Amino acid sequence: MEIERKFLVKELPDLNIYPHKRIVQGYISTDPVIRVRQMGDTYCVCLKSQGHMIREEFELSITKEQCDALWPKVENSPVEKTRYFISLDHNLIAELDVYQGHLNGLLTVEVEFDSSVDAANFIPPSWFGEDITHDNRYKNNHLSVYGIPTT
Repeated sequence: MEIERKFLVKELPDLNIYPHKRIVQGYISTDPVIRVRQMGDTYCVCLKSQGHMIREEFELSITKEQCDALWPKVENSPVEKTRYFISLDHNLIAELDVYQGHLNGLLTVEVEFDSSVDAANFIPPSWFGEDITHDNRYKNNHLSVYGIPTT
């Protein structure tokens, strides 16, 4: 079970001091969500349930060769981004995504929680922007099909 909230970014922190990884992911299916991802030198297939803040997620590690074999099945445009890992209070990690390619200019940040109570009580740092947890337009599978939301 994945419990997370997602936000736009109002102001970028100094990214030079945080660890980061390059991510390229594509969707074999957007409904249900079946994703193939390369993050750095790791590869996986992920299935996600419907939902917003609380979703079931199943992730399976695969080899580069398996990823390459699945990639032709990808529908729509791949999602390309650099993910920065930023420590927050209460042992939380902000995963800041700086998008490239057809999503260039989009900045989002996600925080995962141990419980829905923790998620509900979370007070975002001042550099976080609008809470988009419940806005389907900002889910990566939607972004791969429709691009950056215009409103």
